[in-house]
Amino acid sequence: MTTRYAALLRGINVGGAKKVPMAALRTLLEDLGHDAVGTYLQSGQAVFGSDRGDEESLAAAVRDAIEERFGFAVDVIVRDHAYLRAVAETCPFPAADLEARQLHVTYFSAPVTAERFAEIDQAAFRPEEFRLGDRALYLYAPDGLGRSKLAGALARPRLNKGVVATTRNWNTVVKLVELTGA
Repeated sequence: MTTRYAALLRGINVGGAKKVPMAALRTLLEDLGHDAVGTYLQSGQAVFGSDRGDEESLAAAVRDAIEERFGFAVDVIVRDHAYLRAVAETCPFPAADLEARQLHVTYFSAPVTAERFAEIDQAAFRPEEFRLGDRALYLYAPDGLGRSKLAGALARPRLNKGVVATTRNWNTVVKLVELTGA
Protein backbone atom coordinates (compact mmCIF):
# COMPACT_ATOMS: atom_id res chain seq x y z
CA MET A 1 0.00 0.00 0.00
CA THR A 2 1.34 3.41 -0.97
CA THR A 3 1.68 6.01 1.78
CA ARG A 4 1.81 9.73 1.01
CA TYR A 5 4.71 11.69 2.52
CA ALA A 6 6.09 15.20 2.64
CA ALA A 7 9.83 15.80 2.58
CA LEU A 8 10.83 18.99 4.38
CA LEU A 9 14.24 20.26 3.34
CA ARG A 10 16.00 22.66 5.68
CA GLY A 11 17.75 25.77 4.46
CA ILE A 12 17.61 25.41 0.68
CA ASN A 13 17.13 28.24 -1.84
CA VAL A 14 17.64 30.87 0.87
CA GLY A 15 19.81 33.86 0.00
CA GLY A 16 21.30 32.17 -3.05
CA ALA A 17 22.82 29.29 -1.08
CA LYS A 18 22.14 25.60 -1.50
CA LYS A 19 20.16 25.90 -4.73
CA VAL A 20 17.87 22.95 -5.39
CA PRO A 21 15.56 23.59 -8.35
CA MET A 22 12.14 22.07 -7.70
CA ALA A 23 12.09 20.31 -11.08
CA ALA A 24 15.40 18.65 -10.18
CA LEU A 25 14.05 17.69 -6.75
CA ARG A 26 11.00 16.06 -8.37
CA THR A 27 13.29 14.10 -10.71
CA LEU A 28 15.48 13.04 -7.81
CA LEU A 29 12.47 11.68 -5.90
CA GLU A 30 11.23 9.84 -8.98
CA ASP A 31 14.72 8.38 -9.47
CA LEU A 32 14.48 7.06 -5.91
CA GLY A 33 11.39 5.11 -7.00
CA HIS A 34 8.69 7.33 -5.52
CA ASP A 35 5.46 8.11 -7.34
CA ALA A 36 2.97 11.00 -7.55
CA VAL A 37 5.82 13.41 -6.85
CA GLY A 38 5.15 17.11 -6.48
CA THR A 39 6.72 20.18 -4.92
CA TYR A 40 5.29 23.18 -3.14
CA LEU A 41 6.90 26.62 -3.37
CA GLN A 42 10.66 27.00 -3.79
CA SER A 43 11.56 26.67 -0.14
CA GLY A 44 11.93 22.94 0.23
CA GLN A 45 8.70 20.99 0.36
CA ALA A 46 8.10 17.92 -1.75
CA VAL A 47 5.35 15.33 -1.61
CA PHE A 48 5.48 11.76 -2.87
CA GLY A 49 4.04 8.30 -2.55
CA SER A 50 6.04 5.30 -1.45
CA ASP A 51 5.27 1.73 -0.47
CA ARG A 52 8.62 1.00 1.14
CA GLY A 53 10.66 2.32 4.01
CA ASP A 54 9.75 4.45 6.98
CA GLU A 55 10.11 8.16 7.65
CA GLU A 56 13.69 7.91 8.86
CA SER A 57 14.98 5.70 6.05
CA LEU A 58 13.16 7.78 3.45
CA ALA A 59 14.66 10.99 4.88
CA ALA A 60 18.15 9.44 4.83
CA ALA A 61 17.74 8.33 1.20
CA VAL A 62 16.58 11.80 0.11
CA ARG A 63 19.37 13.49 2.09
CA ASP A 64 22.04 11.21 0.59
CA ALA A 65 20.68 11.63 -2.96
CA ILE A 66 20.68 15.42 -2.64
CA GLU A 67 24.27 15.43 -1.42
CA GLU A 68 25.33 13.12 -4.27
CA ARG A 69 23.47 15.07 -6.96
CA PHE A 70 24.01 18.66 -5.78
CA GLY A 71 27.26 18.36 -3.84
CA PHE A 72 26.10 19.72 -0.49
CA ALA A 73 24.39 18.37 2.60
CA VAL A 74 20.78 19.26 3.38
CA ASP A 75 18.86 18.20 6.46
CA VAL A 76 15.64 16.40 5.53
CA ILE A 77 12.61 15.44 7.61
CA VAL A 78 10.01 13.11 6.09
CA ARG A 79 6.53 12.85 7.61
CA ASP A 80 3.47 10.91 6.47
CA HIS A 81 0.00 12.31 5.84
CA ALA A 82 -1.46 11.00 9.11
CA TYR A 83 1.22 12.78 11.15
CA LEU A 84 0.89 16.04 9.20
CA ARG A 85 -2.89 15.95 9.62
CA ALA A 86 -2.55 15.30 13.36
CA VAL A 87 -0.18 18.26 13.74
CA ALA A 88 -2.71 20.55 12.04
CA GLU A 89 -5.68 19.15 13.96
CA THR A 90 -4.04 19.36 17.39
CA CYS A 91 -2.79 22.93 17.05
CA PRO A 92 -3.10 24.49 20.51
CA PHE A 93 -3.74 27.95 19.06
CA PRO A 94 -6.93 29.14 17.31
CA ALA A 95 -5.53 28.75 13.79
CA ALA A 96 -8.81 29.66 12.09
CA ASP A 97 -8.80 33.02 13.88
CA LEU A 98 -5.18 33.93 13.10
CA GLU A 99 -3.35 35.14 10.03
CA ALA A 100 -1.08 32.45 8.59
CA ARG A 101 1.98 34.65 9.17
CA GLN A 102 1.24 34.59 12.92
CA LEU A 103 1.37 30.83 13.35
CA HIS A 104 4.29 28.52 12.62
CA VAL A 105 5.20 24.91 13.23
CA THR A 106 8.76 23.72 13.76
CA TYR A 107 9.06 20.06 12.87
CA PHE A 108 11.73 18.06 14.72
CA SER A 109 13.45 14.90 13.56
CA ALA A 110 12.90 13.32 16.98
CA PRO A 111 10.75 13.91 20.06
CA VAL A 112 11.70 16.88 22.24
CA THR A 113 10.68 17.51 25.83
CA ALA A 114 9.70 20.65 27.69
CA GLU A 115 12.95 20.38 29.67
CA ARG A 116 14.87 21.24 26.49
CA PHE A 117 13.23 24.69 26.48
CA ALA A 118 13.06 25.22 30.26
CA GLU A 119 15.54 28.12 30.17
CA ILE A 120 13.13 30.20 28.09
CA ASP A 121 10.98 32.48 30.22
CA GLN A 122 7.85 32.53 28.08
CA ALA A 123 6.33 35.39 30.08
CA ALA A 124 9.21 37.63 28.96
CA PHE A 125 8.15 37.19 25.33
CA ARG A 126 4.38 37.80 25.64
CA PRO A 127 2.21 38.06 23.65
CA GLU A 128 4.34 35.57 21.70
CA GLU A 129 4.21 32.01 22.95
CA PHE A 130 5.03 28.43 22.03
CA ARG A 131 3.69 25.01 22.85
CA LEU A 132 5.10 21.58 22.19
CA GLY A 133 3.38 18.81 20.27
CA ASP A 134 4.43 15.45 18.85
CA ARG A 135 7.88 16.13 17.34
CA ALA A 136 6.63 19.67 16.71
CA LEU A 137 6.68 23.10 18.26
CA TYR A 138 3.85 25.55 17.63
CA LEU A 139 4.84 29.23 17.67
CA TYR A 140 2.36 32.08 17.91
CA ALA A 141 4.10 35.28 16.78
CA PRO A 142 1.48 38.04 16.32
CA ASP A 143 3.90 40.31 14.42
CA GLY A 144 5.21 37.50 12.20
CA LEU A 145 8.29 35.32 12.33
CA GLY A 146 10.65 38.00 11.03
CA ARG A 147 9.94 40.23 14.03
CA SER A 148 9.69 37.46 16.61
CA LYS A 149 12.13 37.63 19.51
CA LEU A 150 10.86 34.29 20.79
CA ALA A 151 11.69 32.59 17.48
CA GLY A 152 15.29 33.72 17.87
CA ALA A 153 15.45 32.35 21.40
CA LEU A 154 13.97 29.02 20.28
CA ALA A 155 16.50 28.70 17.46
CA ARG A 156 19.56 28.78 19.74
CA PRO A 157 21.85 25.92 18.71
CA ARG A 158 22.10 24.43 22.21
CA LEU A 159 18.32 24.08 22.36
CA ASN A 160 18.23 22.16 19.09
CA LYS A 161 21.32 20.03 19.66
CA GLY A 162 20.89 16.49 18.42
CA VAL A 163 17.77 17.11 16.35
CA VAL A 164 17.01 18.53 12.94
CA ALA A 165 14.48 21.34 13.13
CA THR A 166 12.73 23.13 10.27
CA THR A 167 9.93 25.68 10.48
CA ARG A 168 6.92 26.25 8.22
CA ASN A 169 4.18 28.88 8.33
CA TRP A 170 0.58 27.83 8.84
CA ASN A 171 -0.34 28.10 5.13
CA THR A 172 2.37 25.56 4.34
CA VAL A 173 1.32 23.30 7.23
CA VAL A 174 -2.24 23.18 5.87
CA LYS A 175 -1.13 22.82 2.24
CA LEU A 176 1.10 19.83 3.06
CA VAL A 177 -1.86 18.08 4.71
CA GLU A 178 -3.86 18.70 1.54
CA LEU A 179 -1.09 17.60 -0.85
CA THR A 180 -0.31 14.40 1.03
CA GLY A 181 -3.98 13.52 1.39
CA ALA A 182 -4.50 13.09 -2.35
